[in-house]
Amino acid sequence: MPPHAEAPPVLPLVIVAAATCLSLIVFTQPLTTLEAMTQALSLGAAEQAWVMSAMPLGAACGLLTAGALGDTTGRRRTFLGGLWLTAIASVLAAVSLNGPMLIAMRILQGLGSAGIMACGLGLLGQVYHGAARQRAAAIWAAGLGAGVALGPILASLLLRLGGWPAMHWLLALVSASLALAAAARLPESARTGAKVDLAGSLVLMLGLGALLYALTEARLGATPTVGIIAAAGVVLMTIFVVIERRVPNPILRVDLFGRVDFLGATLAAFASGAGVLALMSLVPTVLVRGFGETPFEAALILLAWSAVTVFAALGTGYLPKGLTARQRAIGAILGCTLGQLLMLRAAPGASWAAVLPGLFVAGVSNGLLNTALGHAAVATVPPERAAMGSAANNTARYLGSALGIALVSVLIAGRDGADFFAGWHVAVLASAGLSLLGVLALAALRGKAHPVS
Repeated sequence: MPPHAEAPPVLPLVIVAAATCLSLIVFTQPLTTLEAMTQALSLGAAEQAWVMSAMPLGAACGLLTAGALGDTTGRRRTFLGGLWLTAIASVLAAVSLNGPMLIAMRILQGLGSAGIMACGLGLLGQVYHGAARQRAAAIWAAGLGAGVALGPILASLLLRLGGWPAMHWLLALVSASLALAAAARLPESARTGAKVDLAGSLVLMLGLGALLYALTEARLGATPTVGIIAAAGVVLMTIFVVIERRVPNPILRVDLFGRVDFLGATLAAFASGAGVLALMSLVPTVLVRGFGETPFEAALILLAWSAVTVFAALGTGYLPKGLTARQRAIGAILGCTLGQLLMLRAAPGASWAAVLPGLFVAGVSNGLLNTALGHAAVATVPPERAAMGSAANNTARYLGSALGIALVSVLIAGRDGADFFAGWHVAVLASAGLSLLGVLALAALRGKAHPVS
């Protein structure tokens, strides 16, 4: 760095990375508190599934709208709105009296996280440039892994101290504190003054909501109603594409899918969610139901994946500089696939240690993939639409995870003993297949990236 150059500020990165970590803590905390919430609120099977799926549903439905709001009205404003919404929803979740109220608050937590995730990378993109931006993307990716690692552990520890609501109170406190820090330390982005695409936002939320509702309900058995809602979702998403092609300020520029780098980053994010993220989200279930571990012990064992993801993300600077973003993504997803296949070692008669090699390999690969996607999300769109790029990438990840979790859940639902592991093995092969489809799609892309406009 030249002597006269100022070092990039640290606090914006700390705030955004911490808020990103918070969003993943919100996502993962039910892994070790679901049983306690089920007993306290008398949750049925359908309500339990919805407690797990409500947050990613809210996030997936809100990400592109939040990205559009950030690019149009100000990224800091939208980021702050996401933090405050998360804080309020967490307070109301802590005092929920029944399942429907808790599920509604989990959806609101997801919408709050959408504001955080959509605009966090965009804010980093306007503060940091060049090598500093790549380092910031690595730390942002480490925040993802840290949230996955901390969520189940913190929730299980607080469960012993104050019951299941204690975690929601902590989430509210941290969200409010980060909102105050963000208001004081984060810069605001330029506002375009363009009209927000409200029609597209509404149709997108309804379409994604219908598709994710169908995926969630499909875990409990396919019915004509599920098929009708899924078809309605497809129709609504088709209408959304038509709207986005016609409005002057779309929440998603459909033409960007004609770019090799943007399409590749989106496909890689979807494959990551449908493959390794979905499978690893169900590992605690395997440890508890298959090996008899306690939820807290399962959360600690999962660190072999989630904690390794953090360190792998921070170590991406040591990769060969000549690798392209697509090559890094393909290599990382192949590594994730290997880690997934190693989860076949979980079988009757084995111990919990059988899952460690798969967790470790998947953790390293997922950390590398998160960093590549974090950088590509803002580098493959025009600078003034950085929040849209981040939102599109994270939407693809959440949609993929919803699909993958629904698939794995169906394959292991209602099974015990050797039959449980037989279902798990099918789930492993299915999720690895989804990852390989992502690799094949990326490998099939041809052409050179060109400057965005």
